[in-house]
Amino acid sequence: MNYDKEFSERLCKLRCRKGVSARDMSLSLGQNASYINRIENGTALPSMTSFFYICEYLEISPKDFFDYSNDAPSLAAETAEALKKLDYVQLGHIMNIVKDILKK
Repeated sequence: MNYDKEFSERLCKLRCRKGVSARDMSLSLGQNASYINRIENGTALPSMTSFFYICEYLEISPKDFFDYSNDAPSLAAETAEALKKLDYVQLGHIMNIVKDILKK
């Protein structure tokens, strides 16, 4: 398993999902313009501190970054928070909708 490649692909996917360029993300993180591009191309890896800043920028937890089964971690977290405000019956209705969608 190539962890460096998986890391760079995940970063690219999450960055693109956020709709921001590698250059803009690099500059927003206080790095040089090619920083994220070098990580995504596999020529560099972030320090642990920089990785935490990357996660903060993407509005996800480090755990969510490595949850490759979760295609949209920030949306999933937002949805989970909203679901906590529903009562038992409402939550049951939502669950039935989700089950129906997953059948298709």
